[in-house]
Parts: sequence; C-alpha cells; structure tokens
Amino acid sequence: KLEPEATVPALKNVSFSVHRGEAFGIIGRNGSGKSTLLKVVSGILKPTSGRIAITGRVAALIELGAGFHPEITGRENIYINGIMLGLTKRDIDSRFDRIVEFSGVGPFLDQPVKTYSSGMQARLAFGLSMAIRFECYLIDEVTAVGDARFQAKCNAVFTARRQDCDIIMISHGMDTLREYCSKGVVVADGNVLFFDEIDDAIELYRRMNF
Repeated sequence: KLEPEATVPALKNVSFSVHRGEAFGIIGRNGSGKSTLLKVVSGILKPTSGRIAITGRVAALIELGAGFHPEITGRENIYINGIMLGLTKRDIDSRFDRIVEFSGVGPFLDQPVKTYSSGMQARLAFGLSMAIRFECYLIDEVTAVGDARFQAKCNAVFTARRQDCDIIMISHGMDTLREYCSKGVVVADGNVLFFDEIDDAIELYRRMNF
C-alpha cells in the first residue's frame, strides 16, 4: 500500500533507437508503462532522468481530441488545432475538404464538439493529423477508432507513408501489431524485457500471460 507522498518510477533504464522507415510495437499489460513511454517521447511528459533525441516532426496520436474546445464547432476546432500544429490558414483551407472527408463528421461540422461522441472527436483529430506529413508517428490504440471503413482508411495512410516515416505503436491487438510493425518491445513494470522481431515479442508476451 502506497503512502500519499510515495512515488513509483513508471520507466526504468529504457533505451532504444528507431530509424527512418522503421515501425515497432510496444507490448505490455495495463500499467506496464507503455503510454507513459509514448508521452515521454512526444514531449507531453518530461523524464526525470535520461534524454530523448528526435529528428523531425512528431505526431502524437495519443488521447485524440483532448485538445478540442467543446463549446466551439468542429470547423472552428480544425482551424485552431491546425494552427497549433504549425499550419497556416491557407494550408488548412487547401486541406480542409480532405480532413472532413477523412473524418466522416461532415454533417456535424458546424455543431459544437461537445455534441460529438468520443469516437467522432477522435476521428476528426486523426483526420487533422493525417493532413500533415510527420517524420514520426506515435500511435496509442487509435487505429481501433471508428468502424471498419475508417480503420481501412487509417491502414491505407500508414501503408503509404511507411517508407518515409517512423511508427511507434501501442496496441493490444496482436494482429494489428503484426500488420504494421517489424519489431517489438515488451515492457513490464517500466522495464524493457525484450526488443527484437515482432513475432518473437508477441510470443514472449503471450507466454507471460498464459
């Protein structure tokens, strides 16, 4: 039992490198440190020790829609969040129809975002992120957002961009990890237990749980 002032290290001695065009999956039980690891890499959290070196722009597809203002419309949120991602108004204008088509929220575009379901918010945020080319994508279960048609769109985008970007993905879907990733890292209690071929990582994770 932890005292109120107690601290627990979420990550311990984690070290890895990802090269352009590589994709790997982070595998582990709930609470193992997977999401914390992605948030540290993205800059959402700052590590208390160690360092992170990143070349290029990073898209953190984590808790999609968390940055939307609930009281304004989807249309207004596209412009505000697009500017926060580094786009100009002209950039957003030229990509606007593509963002809306990708997200599938067109009929509700001029409604306040607070009226959207969590899935609709996530799809809109995903569509906005896909309108920009990043060098590294950090993905936390977002390929599970939406129906089969929307997931197929996500698959097509990442397949097309796989050669010129890195992908670091968290998923509890082993088939998804096999589809996207060539390597896998198994995390437990904040420690990296294994980092190698994705099939071997998945097999180790299954042995740990069954």
